[in-house]
Amino acid sequence: MRIGIVCHPTFGGSGVLATELAAFLARQGHSVHVISYAMPARMDVFQPDLYFHEVQVQDYPLFQYQPYDLALSSMMVQVVQREKLDLLHVHYAIPHAYASYMARKILEDQGVVIPVVTTLHGTDITLVGKHPSYKPAVCFSIEHSSAVTAVSESLRRDTERIFNIRKRIRVIPNFVDLERYGRCTTDTRSKVAPDGMPIVVHVSNFRKVKRIQDVIDIFARVRAEIPARLVLVGDGPERTRAEEDIAARGLNDDVRWMGKSTDVERILSMSDVFLLPSESESFGLAALEAMASYVPVVATLTGGIPEVIDHGECGYLEPVGDTKAMARDVLDILTTPGKREEMGQKARIKAEQFAMAAVGAQYIQLYQKLLDEQAR
Repeated sequence: MRIGIVCHPTFGGSGVLATELAAFLARQGHSVHVISYAMPARMDVFQPDLYFHEVQVQDYPLFQYQPYDLALSSMMVQVVQREKLDLLHVHYAIPHAYASYMARKILEDQGVVIPVVTTLHGTDITLVGKHPSYKPAVCFSIEHSSAVTAVSESLRRDTERIFNIRKRIRVIPNFVDLERYGRCTTDTRSKVAPDGMPIVVHVSNFRKVKRIQDVIDIFARVRAEIPARLVLVGDGPERTRAEEDIAARGLNDDVRWMGKSTDVERILSMSDVFLLPSESESFGLAALEAMASYVPVVATLTGGIPEVIDHGECGYLEPVGDTKAMARDVLDILTTPGKREEMGQKARIKAEQFAMAAVGAQYIQLYQKLLDEQAR
């Protein structure tokens, strides 16, 4: 198959999943064309059968906000025509689902019919998508997609409730490449945490929904009891506030900033506990990658997280904002003999339920079904 993947290029879950899926499909022998406004963070430009097409937006003084969705629709049309794509798969509803509808209409006017799969990832529905400025367009785009998937059962229910969607939404969860994740085999962790002190890690795009202040508060409570290091991976609008909070609490020496690191696997491989105290989380891909690295997760009881983490087995789930309970959970994992190792083993076993090969095959089956239906 010749497949177009449309995504945001950021470190957020939707961009990571889309890029990983593109790489997986290319390894299966499909010709995969990634379309975005910048090179996705995890994309390997040297991988065979994997190609990148950059969306260019004209900077014209008449526009207060440049019309990216129009440029994206045009690029989709160009790539479909030039590369003779069989199918488009758009990740994150805004603006990709709407732009893909416009691209389909342009192509239909030229005698080209192409199916479009829309995958919903979370805040494109639960936060941004339901805003009155976007809701009618998002609803329309979902209804007119050839097929719609959601990354969790929780997100499927939210989408049907918020938008009163009549179209069937199929749940295909996020996945993880198990071969890329494991425990470190070298002594690299000593550079981050000397004297064998435990490492607590958080990976995100540092938006408000991630509750970075809770990450810091949890760590401060842990650090008051035992020596530890907090490793923060990613960047975003809440970073400056987080830096100020860390300094105000006198934790600068205990925190390591890794920024937009492309070496997430290595960082997770040396970590002991992963923190995910989000306000909402449709799935929690970063947590799944931690679990694949044998790292227990302490997270909030919200959204699709309970579909990934079994409370008391491979981590702990607490109410949103209960930093005291989450700090207690971290201390339990780190100070109870054998607890970190036992939970880490169970975390890896649970992560194996979301193996890339099995989940990726579900997308391929969906693509083939749409193409077979179109050929009839």
